[in-house]
Amino acid sequence: MAFDNILVVCVGNICRSPMAEALLKERYPNKVIDSAGVGALIGHPADSSALKIMSEQQIDITDHIAKQIDEKLAKKADLIFTMSDSQTKWIEERWPFCRGKTFKLGHWQNKDIADPYKHEMSAFETAYQDIVDGLDQWADKIN
Repeated sequence: MAFDNILVVCVGNICRSPMAEALLKERYPNKVIDSAGVGALIGHPADSSALKIMSEQQIDITDHIAKQIDEKLAKKADLIFTMSDSQTKWIEERWPFCRGKTFKLGHWQNKDIADPYKHEMSAFETAYQDIVDGLDQWADKIN
């Protein structure tokens, strides 16, 4: 199964999923990568702490604009990454066709990636590292 279209989901779509989306785009330039939120702060840019962390990695996410996940995005995706079990459940309950293609990014470590929103910089650094670790675990399945 080829995962040519990957959607990353968190709550607000301004912290975790934009970071994960940018890292996936960096790793897989030929794939279609997008992100959205289950309770998105629609129209907002990425959080300033997320911007700072990504710019330290020479990745620019200043163009990011938060959007809400909808059925169209869910249908288009071959693989949907979430940050927690509750987000996976939320998606699968709304769109049963997402079962079997929706996984927690930390699935292989059985780990949720904590929401750093409105927390200090160290929470963002932890979230970033957890995202990187999660992506590393998925690498051989995505390629």
